[in-house]
Amino acid sequence: MTGRFPAETVPGLTRFVFALTVLVCLLGHPTAAFAQNFEVAPFVGYRFGGDFFELLTRRPLDIDGASTVGVAVNVPTSEDFQVEALYTHQHAHALVPTVAPGPPPNFEFDVDHYQAGGLRDYDIGRPALRPFLTGTLGLTRYATQGQNELRFTLGAGGGIKMFPSRHVGLRLDGRAFMTFVDANVSLFACSTLGFNQGCVIGFQANIVWQAEFTAGLVIKFD
Repeated sequence: MTGRFPAETVPGLTRFVFALTVLVCLLGHPTAAFAQNFEVAPFVGYRFGGDFFELLTRRPLDIDGASTVGVAVNVPTSEDFQVEALYTHQHAHALVPTVAPGPPPNFEFDVDHYQAGGLRDYDIGRPALRPFLTGTLGLTRYATQGQNELRFTLGAGGGIKMFPSRHVGLRLDGRAFMTFVDANVSLFACSTLGFNQGCVIGFQANIVWQAEFTAGLVIKFD
């Protein structure tokens, strides 16, 4: 999936606050199908990887890791399963190699993940300590000055929640994002003879991987 529209000038922190507000408003009054409580977990962390701009520019870029901010909102559907909505934002820099003398130009970009999926808790006999696994899908937004690109993304991760009190806790996460940048399907040959009817189809996709590690505060609302 691809989208192009003028680049936003809203700072990353403002987008983070806006996303947090929207998620809380959407999940602040769960329907009867859900348990009448939810969790909000703003977090900070560090993200590695991402070759999207190398694929786009067809040239190597010196891309380092960068800090991230985000928020996760979870609504329980059973004792050990939660529906999760996730937003995470990264503002990063890359050095663009050039044949001209002098230092390479600095290239700034934003990467936002918008994800929805599920979280599975595991009971280890300690209610205040809950390891978990997550699986999500959604969109990734790559943004530079004057251009935005949207791509389909799968996410997976795991971590642990620690609750020293009933309503406030700590959440530690590790996540991986697999973004499908481009996909091509080719039809090689088809046969209608005998029992060997069918076609030979080739599929090729460019995949961008990112991983991030975060820590955040969990606030429970009953």
